Amino acid sequence: MRRTKEQAEQTRCAILTAAEALFLEKGVAHTSLEHIARHAGVTRGAVYWHFENKAHLFHELLSQVRLPPEQMAERLSACAGRDPLLALRELCIEAIENLARNQQKQRIFTILLRRCEFTDELREAEQRHAAFITQFIALGEQQFDQPGVRPRLQPGMSPRLAARTLHALIVGLFHDWLRDPTLFEPLSDAAPMIDACFRGLVRDWRQGSAADG
Repeated sequence: MRRTKEQAEQTRCAILTAAEALFLEKGVAHTSLEHIARHAGVTRGAVYWHFENKAHLFHELLSQVRLPPEQMAERLSACAGRDPLLALRELCIEAIENLARNQQKQRIFTILLRRCEFTDELREAEQRHAAFITQFIALGEQQFDQPGVRPRLQPGMSPRLAARTLHALIVGLFHDWLRDPTLFEPLSDAAPMIDACFRGLVRDWRQGSAADG
């Protein structure tokens, strides 16, 4: 039984690896499950055993490198008396730095941002991706809407708008860096760029010493 489970997991991993390689090379829309099966050295039936369709496979590929909303919520709620925005800041910086450190994350986010057209075949994956974005923005909005934070927002800036602004910055940085890694250095530039955004959102934001107190 154990050997059977191990073999099944090996097959699943082989399919995901093949999908990653082909999606990156050909684009998601131009890669079929038959292509993936051949590249993985398995039957098409084996692909369907592990994945309902290409949308499901694509979603599982993204899940390998994306922090689930439940874990993000746990991270953001663990403020314990600190400024609620500091956990959000740290999560954003970590996301950018981890992109530079993790080559698989670079490949998969390149697929998502630069090799993917959400056709009818991928409607389910598009809906799941949209749901993830909505959850991320909602979590950010919760942080900006804390009683001690909302009055500090810049005039005209609502918690929802602040969360959307921060999300747009992160997606833009991901997209630009994957297009041209010489544009900025994630490990040294992430914190200053994120802090610049927070200064535009929060009237009394001063980073560096403020992060510690």
